[in-house]
Amino acid sequence: MQLLKLLFRKSQPVHVFTIRETQSELARELGITRQALNIHLRRLREEGLIRTGRGFIDLTEKALELLGVKTAEVFVLVRIEPKARTQAYAKIKNLSAEKVYRVTGNVDIIAVVNQSKLDDFLKKVSRIEGVRETNTHVVIETLK
Repeated sequence: MQLLKLLFRKSQPVHVFTIRETQSELARELGITRQALNIHLRRLREEGLIRTGRGFIDLTEKALELLGVKTAEVFVLVRIEPKARTQAYAKIKNLSAEKVYRVTGNVDIIAVVNQSKLDDFLKKVSRIEGVRETNTHVVIETLK
């Protein structure tokens, strides 16, 4: 469980959560040998919790379910004070969003965020000077 949590924290959502650190780095962070890490990784792979390949480890849906992680896409609409837009844009594009769009209309930014990273994103975006309002929409079903 500790290894799964570490792998989740290190992962970046693409369509799966992928870890691109070396086994030596992961073993060092866990305080175990690389050989011991390999034993744990093999067991996680046999349980269907991870997929591995040259230079990556992917967490499977089964692993995310076990960790209680929700993986739906979320659209966060952000309104920003006009005078603060340039600085706010620079800060928002460095947050944990998969995509950030500058748009026309009654909002300034639409950020696409993975649901598992939503709390962190909202906490950080709310601290940015000039952010006037956020409106969050969780995808419940893709129709097309």
